[in-house]
Amino acid sequence: MKLIASNLVVIFWASIFGEIIGYIANQLEVLPYTPMQIGITAAIVGFCATNGIYLISKGSFSK
Repeated sequence: MKLIASNLVVIFWASIFGEIIGYIANQLEVLPYTPMQIGITAAIVGFCATNGIYLISKGSFSK
């Protein structure tokens, strides 16, 4: 349950930060702003990065 809750928190904050960064980039580059696409992409990238780092470093923890 702890793993599910931590992944939900990562997805939530990644989508929030993705929306903020996407909005700022949109204002700087004059590109079309699609909030849903930016939020989903940021959530997927954050989810994959967090779990990838966890899986890579899991073996280095002493038990």
